Amino acid sequence: MKLSVEKDQLLEVLQKVQSIVALRTTLPILSNVLLEASNGELKFTTTDMEVSLQTSIKVDIDEEGSTTLPARRFFSICRDLPSHQIELSKDNDNEEVVIKSGSFEGKLGGLPKDDFPEIPEFKKEYNYSISQSILKSLFQKTSYAASNDESRPILNGSLMSIKDKKITVVCTDGRRLALAEQDIEIEEGNEIDVVIPIKTVSELIKSLGSDGDIIIKMSSSQIAFEFDNILIISKLIDGIYPNYEQVIPKQCEERLAVDREILQNAVRRVSLILNDQAASVRLEIKENKIDLITSSPEVGNATESIPIKYSGKDVDIAFNPGYLIAPLKHLDSDEIYIEFSDENSPGLIKSNIPFLYVIMPMRI
Repeated sequence: MKLSVEKDQLLEVLQKVQSIVALRTTLPILSNVLLEASNGELKFTTTDMEVSLQTSIKVDIDEEGSTTLPARRFFSICRDLPSHQIELSKDNDNEEVVIKSGSFEGKLGGLPKDDFPEIPEFKKEYNYSISQSILKSLFQKTSYAASNDESRPILNGSLMSIKDKKITVVCTDGRRLALAEQDIEIEEGNEIDVVIPIKTVSELIKSLGSDGDIIIKMSSSQIAFEFDNILIISKLIDGIYPNYEQVIPKQCEERLAVDREILQNAVRRVSLILNDQAASVRLEIKENKIDLITSSPEVGNATESIPIKYSGKDVDIAFNPGYLIAPLKHLDSDEIYIEFSDENSPGLIKSNIPFLYVIMPMRI
């Protein structure tokens, strides 16, 4: 293998693929990036056996070949190279790659391509095409509500449901739930309900663009996302997702409207006094006004009043401030709506788009 590549181009793709590489693994090959040089392209593949990412760039190839290199160390070396041009070469008799750039020359040991796990293929009949911007937006508006409690693995992912000519994405950790949906054109009979690991969702959020479509391919246990010369393959989380519709309040007695940024900033400010993740922010809701109140015995207390549009009964309700801020950071609308019945019932946050967020109150 012998090729020449632009430094910035190489760094950009290594930055992208190394995020899949596990920090700690019992299999050394999973710390490596697979490099395959052929037909004027250098293909990069990384995997942790749960998620795989593959992409490629155009390079000048003198001799085709392949190997695997430690992804993070390879990136660190390339980042500090003195020249904008990098030459990579490997003798067929070993897996050492010679790296040349300006006055620098070094050797980095790798592992054979044959040691690298195979990337699965998918049947063509399970294909969907969706706008990249739509899928990215749906994941952004919901993924923060997924659980990180490994005792309930089904909640460590994002439910993606495609049916009734719309795509719905749901995440919940049992204390809050975020749901977003979008109308799409799909053929009848092509309906799915799958749970995608949140690590895969995070990679998609980072990689998806604002233009073009994404092709989604399915198998019984895996899902693939193909877009912009990138292929992300992930295992699906096995199991049945909880019936999320049961926890969505069918009707709330009261509804208020508030400026999203004003509420977000006010909650953030009064929360600075708190040093306990289990602490709460009280919302004393009155006619056209909310008083936000926090108190910490070791630190102090804080209050702030903000204007709202509301003419219902007075209600004193408390929420986890982090849970309250999370959806506000990922919505775009200027005004949001909060629905509730009393201090012991779930609250609902809605927007002017097909989105809702269920948040459980805390005891005052």
